[in-house]
Amino acid sequence: MKGAEILIDALKREGVDTIFGYPGGAVIPIFDALYSTKGIRFLLTRHEQGATHAADGYARSTGKVGVCMVTSGPGATNTITGIATAKMDSSPIVVISGQVPTSNIGTDAFQETDMVGLTRPICKHNYLVKDVAGLPGVIKEAFYIARSGRPGPVSIDIPSDVVNSKVKEYVYPDNILLPGYKPVVKGNAGQIKKLAAAISQSKKPLLYIGGGIIASGATPELLDFLEKTQIPVVATLMGLGAVPFDHPNFLGMLGMHGLVAANKAVTECDLLIAIGARFDDRVTGPRDTFASNATIAHIDIDPAEIGKNVKTQIPVVGDAKNVLKSLLEKVKSRERSFWNERTDYWKAKYPLRFAESDEDAISPQYVLEEINKVIDPNAILVTDVGQNQMWAALHCHHRQPRKFLTSGGLGTMGFGLPAAMGAAIANPGIQVVCIVGDGGIQMNIQELATCSINRIPVKIVVLNNAYLGMVRQWQELFWKKRYSRVCLMQGPDCPEECQGPRDDCPKIYIPDLVKVAEANGMRGFRANTQAEVPNTLRKGLAEEGPVLMEFSIKREENVFPMVSAGKPLTDIIIGEK
Repeated sequence: MKGAEILIDALKREGVDTIFGYPGGAVIPIFDALYSTKGIRFLLTRHEQGATHAADGYARSTGKVGVCMVTSGPGATNTITGIATAKMDSSPIVVISGQVPTSNIGTDAFQETDMVGLTRPICKHNYLVKDVAGLPGVIKEAFYIARSGRPGPVSIDIPSDVVNSKVKEYVYPDNILLPGYKPVVKGNAGQIKKLAAAISQSKKPLLYIGGGIIASGATPELLDFLEKTQIPVVATLMGLGAVPFDHPNFLGMLGMHGLVAANKAVTECDLLIAIGARFDDRVTGPRDTFASNATIAHIDIDPAEIGKNVKTQIPVVGDAKNVLKSLLEKVKSRERSFWNERTDYWKAKYPLRFAESDEDAISPQYVLEEINKVIDPNAILVTDVGQNQMWAALHCHHRQPRKFLTSGGLGTMGFGLPAAMGAAIANPGIQVVCIVGDGGIQMNIQELATCSINRIPVKIVVLNNAYLGMVRQWQELFWKKRYSRVCLMQGPDCPEECQGPRDDCPKIYIPDLVKVAEANGMRGFRANTQAEVPNTLRKGLAEEGPVLMEFSIKREENVFPMVSAGKPLTDIIIGEK
């Protein structure tokens, strides 16, 4: 068998049913082997970054490894942003790239790039396959590393002579041996017992959950734990959906754009139990002020995260699902207490709110609240990055794990559309809605064609304010409203330093996104007034194929609540009534 044939067979043995990618000279032998292969669908995207995000969306929505395949040189380098995005959010993908022949490596050959060097800081592990005999073992290891422990991306770089080389006897390994890689999945019994004792002694305990709960499939155990202990719970952006939004103990998202109740609870708790979260700076603010009155317990499968950002008194290394099972056996039942009454009071006193819109402008929050009314309860929501992301995090109803996909750690604009595409491919029959801004949609807008040609039924909701909205919000609040290069309508007739919308603004939205959608073979709808929102959503969601719905929102609407960068969680801007 040739190396190319071995690769395809190995992918099938790993359960791969879909590959996202883009061909090129160095990988033609692989694509030739794929030509006559049944059981694997190859989804031809319009850009390699789109392919990587699509594989990521596939992985996040299913828990399975997403696969991306590209050629050497620029094909490989175009995956870098997608790999870094997956690494920051612990998403299991395998990115296979072509490479120049082994004899040409290091000679600056045509379309040669050092993928091992480029990806080393941004992936969980990487490989350069120099011998076809080692290819089966590399594939086996790559998928195991990507999906086990703390999931993450793995890069495999394969020179063209390797995929053309033959082996007489091909055997795919049943097992692997990686002496230096043995993730701890069961928590230390002594530490779990210590944590159970701390919970029984605590007057104001709080759960702080992150994406690790979702990655480990620990939602059932978490809900049992909440039922038994009645401990209030807050979530990171990546943890949304692990607890239903309307659970009586759920206080919402915490951090820079977190709810007041969530941030107040963190500030006042005496025991903070972090599970599958990494104390990101957008959550903590200044670390010396974060949960400063609390004993910190941290449950995480990655020992490198424990104590990295915040000093931890009760560390527990292990898989969240396994640790919660053990903790459930040891923890004592608790009744709702004054602490629950206090957190309930904050929830009631500080609800989400936004200013009513006039007839000529749409409140973005209103669009999202209308989406809650009309989408399927099992729908997958995918967002891009910026204001649209935070409005969706705050106002959409997150009910289940793996139903809210967003770029958290890297904050990658352009993630939303291709990730939604990957989620839709992975979950046929399940409604997928992509919420995106007018800036983010243009970063991978070429994937509209991929959706249309393949009839991928993504419903795209564009919140269009003709601004790079989150940057503009910061410029308004902290830079004296000096709107430097954030207006997407700014042209040669505009003042050098735009100070915000004016009566003589050209109001020319370029491109016309509805026309772009139609040019790519899909339906497009637009709402210019708030009264048009419900009907536009109903029409768009009723279409069978991909649809783009554009909403002309208030140009200077802000995301609130908000904690200024570098400020403690107590210094929160609540926003308009």
